[in-house]
Amino acid sequence: MLQFILLIILGLALTVFLAKGIVSFIPKKYQPFISVGLWVLIIFLGYSVYNGIMQPINFNKSKVVKYAHVVDHLKMIRDAELAHKQIIGNYTANGDDLVKFIDTAQFAIIENRDTVVTVRKGRITVEEEHRIVDTIGYEPVRNLFKNRNYKDMMNVPGTDVKFDLKTGFVEKTQGLKVPVFMAKVDKAIVLKGEEISLVKQEKEMLGGDEVRGAFLSVGSLEDVVTNGNWPPLYDKAEKQKARANKE
Repeated sequence: MLQFILLIILGLALTVFLAKGIVSFIPKKYQPFISVGLWVLIIFLGYSVYNGIMQPINFNKSKVVKYAHVVDHLKMIRDAELAHKQIIGNYTANGDDLVKFIDTAQFAIIENRDTVVTVRKGRITVEEEHRIVDTIGYEPVRNLFKNRNYKDMMNVPGTDVKFDLKTGFVEKTQGLKVPVFMAKVDKAIVLKGEEISLVKQEKEMLGGDEVRGAFLSVGSLEDVVTNGNWPPLYDKAEKQKARANKE
């Protein structure tokens, strides 16, 4: 992109130089036509320079807005999967079932208390302290999604595509397999309609302040993680909202 802009600037400078030289040798009756043609060329090259500079800037602005909506959906999927694992014991790869789970499932509200019981051991009795876990109520899972459009969470915002949701197991130690999940969408789908060369560059991002890799994703099928691959930039609004609610 930088090379393209430099070539346009060089062409613009050359055009201006040629304009001055040509006008000096062209008969006066032809000069108005030559001047108009050169001005058209200069304006075209100037616009090309401006567009070459603004295109990546506008692309980045549009990208951040689109990614923010996608990240919101991925966060809802993650929260739903974690709740599903807590209550059911595993993750699910069925998006429709995940939405139904939010509508119907409940968290058990647990209270822990210590009590002393007398235990007879042979000819003697001893007092032992036991911890008792009581279920004192239930809270609907949907309360976790208050003011969040979870019924639409499996749809990639701005497209007619659904997130690719998969589950599996990772063997942490020999014989111990831990359930994992991953939801993702190709960046090219989210950025449909944007400049193809810029989308290609975006899919090759390595991280830092950018979303790394070719996908927007949360979770992993290769490691026991539930975080997403987006930078902190996309968590700022959520943190500010949480801080405001506390105040």
